[in-house]
Amino acid sequence: MTRPAQATPAELDGALPHITAAPTDDGPISMLCLRPATGQRIFVDGLSLSCARGIEGDRWLSRPWLRLPDGSPHPDIQVCILSKRVLDLVWRDRKDTVHPGDSFIADMDLSEANLPPGQILQAGSARLRVSDVFNDGCVKWKVRYGAAARDWINIPANRALRLRGILCRVVADGTIRNGDRLTKVPG
Repeated sequence: MTRPAQATPAELDGALPHITAAPTDDGPISMLCLRPATGQRIFVDGLSLSCARGIEGDRWLSRPWLRLPDGSPHPDIQVCILSKRVLDLVWRDRKDTVHPGDSFIADMDLSEANLPPGQILQAGSARLRVSDVFNDGCVKWKVRYGAAARDWINIPANRALRLRGILCRVVADGTIRNGDRLTKVPG
């Protein structure tokens, strides 16, 4: 029996215990991704991050989806982190469906209870601050992974779980490599 191309509401809800059981700290980082232009994904072994430029080679500076009132890119969306457990659940057709474009994947609990806005994270030699900007999943998420997946991340009871991932600002320049760990910096 083959799985449907997109996760069903029952599969999504049934996966919540597995997703919420992710490590609360020291999660492995994988699938580092640059988005040089809309729809483009380049998987790399390392990412260079800076407070001023975000991720070198990424389109955040030129084409952010959120801007400040003065028109400049919103710094709280420089880095996108998605849970490996959510990615594995929704990204089923890896040959014909585009990767969601998150900067990297981590097997870690990304919930608001575990990583409240303002939490500082160490990722490789870079430091990130968890943003209060909620990632509700764009229309592209709905097209690629299904209406059920988009609805699921926005169910009021699920919003605090941040199933679509977290957005962060770079607060200390550095480099992230595949296999590095994502850790909470004590506060």
